[in-house]
Amino acid sequence: MLCSSLHSAFGSIEHLNHSLGSTPSMPYRANLYLPSTGGIYDHALPLLHPERKRGSAPISPLTNGHPSLITHQPNMKAASILGSALLAAVSVQGHVVPQARDTPVEDLASEEPLQITSLLEEAKAKVINQVALNERKMRKRGLTPSCTVDKLRFRREYGSLSTSERLAYVNAVKCLQTLPPLTPASVAPGARSRFDDFIVTHIQQTLNIHFSGNFQPWHRWYVYQYEKALREECGYNGSQPYWDWPKYSSAPQDSPLFNGDPYSLGGNGEYIPHEGPVIVPPPGVGGGNIQLPAGLGGGYVTTGPFANMTINLGPVGGLEGVPAGPLGGLGYNPRGLKRDIGPAMNQRYANWTTVLTLLSQPNIDAFRHVSEGVPYTPEIGPHGGMHYNIGGDPGGDLFTSPGDPAFWVHHGQMDRMWAVWQALGSPFSTTRYTDLGTGPYAHQSWANEPPSPLTPLTEVLDMGYAAPSTTIANVMSTTGGEFCYFYL
Repeated sequence: MLCSSLHSAFGSIEHLNHSLGSTPSMPYRANLYLPSTGGIYDHALPLLHPERKRGSAPISPLTNGHPSLITHQPNMKAASILGSALLAAVSVQGHVVPQARDTPVEDLASEEPLQITSLLEEAKAKVINQVALNERKMRKRGLTPSCTVDKLRFRREYGSLSTSERLAYVNAVKCLQTLPPLTPASVAPGARSRFDDFIVTHIQQTLNIHFSGNFQPWHRWYVYQYEKALREECGYNGSQPYWDWPKYSSAPQDSPLFNGDPYSLGGNGEYIPHEGPVIVPPPGVGGGNIQLPAGLGGGYVTTGPFANMTINLGPVGGLEGVPAGPLGGLGYNPRGLKRDIGPAMNQRYANWTTVLTLLSQPNIDAFRHVSEGVPYTPEIGPHGGMHYNIGGDPGGDLFTSPGDPAFWVHHGQMDRMWAVWQALGSPFSTTRYTDLGTGPYAHQSWANEPPSPLTPLTEVLDMGYAAPSTTIANVMSTTGGEFCYFYL
């Protein structure tokens, strides 16, 4: 069915090229744009070895991807013909991929659509009001609240920061990369800095903290502890910024995050002609290789503050032709930073429609299926899609991806989407601050394979040697427990 639909789609494109006057040697290049649409899938694919248990050491890489035909030079008529055929054709082992509506013009614009702006403002107002209400209640009881309106910190989009604020953040990250590690050499001999401590923790726990009930809480605490290290150990006075995915989707490589100026997170990798990386499933997992679209880089980062950055850990593996580093990625393996940023993955998986769809989901199970997609199908969601949009090394490796400074602004946005969605819940219910769901991703194993209990709020979020641990219950609200922050 898929091959038939693709054949039909390419026939339509060939006809369109002919009608536009293109020659076979110089075909008109259609911009295939497939918005990530969301929806609830009926179940998740078996993804892990049956013997995998939470807490055991990583045994194999697990990454996601999708085939894509996105090119540049947009032609919306061509995109509509090919995009509709592809979306209609996609169905993977019982996972029904929902039909996309026609791509709105706003998805290709840098300006935030008014409907999304309205939701964001509503969420911010609700959070401020709730903090103020809690403060009044506690003071009436003679208690001192830890989070008050005047203490509330707001994380901001990277490009909205002034150049001095961006430079302060960059310098703090570079500082963290110079501080000695807390991880013992007996655990990870490749760890050479405090920055590496956070990578070790992620490598060790990757298969236990994705597509499971602790995914969002674990990464919320993880990003907060990274931010805290920047502030307390490197003198950073700001908050952790985020990457507003759709804002720069037409050319993320030229955004303030990746344009290579002194205030960026470093430039794109040098351009190397290539067909894109191929994701290879680990041994024992069904499914074939998955071809990802090529970005506009692929080589080493040679511009910006991280042009000379050394990656010490990983890779763990999972990309065709990329061997694993020593000691399962925990050994010392010094090499340069590579990236492969481009618009293809960004426009496919993290556009304005994606954000609106995310924020409109009725429950946490639906939210997570939009956010994280379905592993080893074309629907990998904005989480996987934007990891692979960074691509390269270590960004393209699920385990060692925190080794690219861009990881932290991506997961800042992931947390932002969850926090905003939580705030948009009913004012008469706290469900969104207590519910981890009941679907495949709410369990203690990866997509509930092998079957496992639901994740409890009492589960410990283990930070290894990187930072103190806590429980899920303590991180469900960004204005509760140790937290007092939200997003602009």
